[in-house]
Amino acid sequence: MPEGKVSSPLEIIKAIYPVQGIDCHWSEDKFVTCGATLDIWEDSKTEPLHTFKWGADSITSVKFNPAERNLIGSTGSDRSITLYDSRAATPLRKMVLSMRSNAIAWNPMEPFMLAAANEDHNCYSFDIRKFSRPLHIHKDHVSAVMDISFSPTGKDFVTGSYDRTVRLFKSNEPRSYNVYHTRRMQRVFCARFTADAKFVLSGSDDTNIRIWKAKANQKLGQALPRQQAHAEYSEKLLERYKHAKEIKRIVRHRHVPKAILKATEKKREMEAAVQLRHKRRKKHAKEGTVKTVSARDKPLVKVLE
Repeated sequence: MPEGKVSSPLEIIKAIYPVQGIDCHWSEDKFVTCGATLDIWEDSKTEPLHTFKWGADSITSVKFNPAERNLIGSTGSDRSITLYDSRAATPLRKMVLSMRSNAIAWNPMEPFMLAAANEDHNCYSFDIRKFSRPLHIHKDHVSAVMDISFSPTGKDFVTGSYDRTVRLFKSNEPRSYNVYHTRRMQRVFCARFTADAKFVLSGSDDTNIRIWKAKANQKLGQALPRQQAHAEYSEKLLERYKHAKEIKRIVRHRHVPKAILKATEKKREMEAAVQLRHKRRKKHAKEGTVKTVSARDKPLVKVLE
């Protein structure tokens, strides 16, 4: 572009309400926006094709399913996660959690799997065919999780949190296998995998975009056959002996800032105190009056059809 020239948009589409989120269809000339309502648009039209609204004052994020083309997921200010079918006139299903979800992500390799980043410091994986409870609870953050994104392989996902860290999780494991942080990085509001799954991008409150390696120990550039064979052999050794106590401790250990370490210890103490209090109440109460609720059932309030 010539210097001093200002680019202009090809087309301007005016929405009725402020737009808080937007996502494009994976194969068609459609896109979806969210705000006070969820609107589905076509590139060639200035009016939405469909408009959905179900209880929430505002819809904070929205995502098209990459495989099921007509399926849309959204999060709302009423602590809900809602599913829509772009061919239907009304929303499909709505699940209300105990705290608000900030973002959702669809697994690109498993169309029925949905992950949500929640204000209660956890991420939840759901199978939308059994939307009544989370399939996995992913822990390790000590503050609200602001964003979540799957890798193109669907085996990993990355999260960005208010606690100023970026964490990498396996999609079927409860704990993160890696954590990234720097002294100057502030609260992380967005995180994404690159298309080749080799790098992770994060955007934080200090106005910086950072690029991280998806595998921290992986060397960049062309590797010699001898180096590649050595790396593969080391991975096989690690896989073989990963259940050994010392190996497990070394693999799990990560250096984190002192504030996060203290917050983790405090959180662990609080959880232990809650469990102990529940155990004592159950012991001294009449049999059957105090029920034990599963950890996967606790965040769920209700499901609406």
